Amino acid sequence: MPDSLVVDLYVILDRSVAGERPLRELLDGIITGGGRLVQFREKEWPVRRCLPLASELRRQAKEAGVTFIVNDRLDLALAVEADGLHVGQDDLPAPVARRLLGPRKLLGVSTHSVEQAVRARADGADYVAIGSIYQTSTKTNFELVGLATLRAVRPLVDRPLIAIGGITPENVEEVIRSGADGVAVISSISCAPDPAAETRRFLERIRAARSR
Repeated sequence: MPDSLVVDLYVILDRSVAGERPLRELLDGIITGGGRLVQFREKEWPVRRCLPLASELRRQAKEAGVTFIVNDRLDLALAVEADGLHVGQDDLPAPVARRLLGPRKLLGVSTHSVEQAVRARADGADYVAIGSIYQTSTKTNFELVGLATLRAVRPLVDRPLIAIGGITPENVEEVIRSGADGVAVISSISCAPDPAAETRRFLERIRAARSR
């Protein structure tokens, strides 16, 4: 795993959630607010349509020193020379993704149980996402795992553990105290009136939780 990976706040750039706000503008706010890890997620557009937008976001992130991950689509991740790929339980199997990505790219895996998290680590994940921690409106078919599963996974996974699902500035401190190294968020920042200010607020509370 590259030494430059900063795991605290992991912002997912999803056009369907951002609405009328362009993803370039959203990413600019995240960068201004101090965010250093983002993921591009597009579930509706074909790869050919995604490519120009993903390429521009990748360039923007690289210039700012921000780690750029692509969700699900290995071909798109390779095409834009992303820093890595994130896969879910129904996507390309993690061992296959690891082999195709090679050792220099990041691989993240979404998990929903202790068993899945342990397997993701064994399959070559550089970081493990666990969720949904709280109820979320972003995914209609989410699996609620709660803080108890997060606490159970923590001593079993020696890789950065990223919690996702319904996380806000109001509950992020208890998530960090429960064992997460960082948190992934979508709507909390994408739909905020001021993404830069919301990014700063998240980071302040994550660091406050760590200091305690």
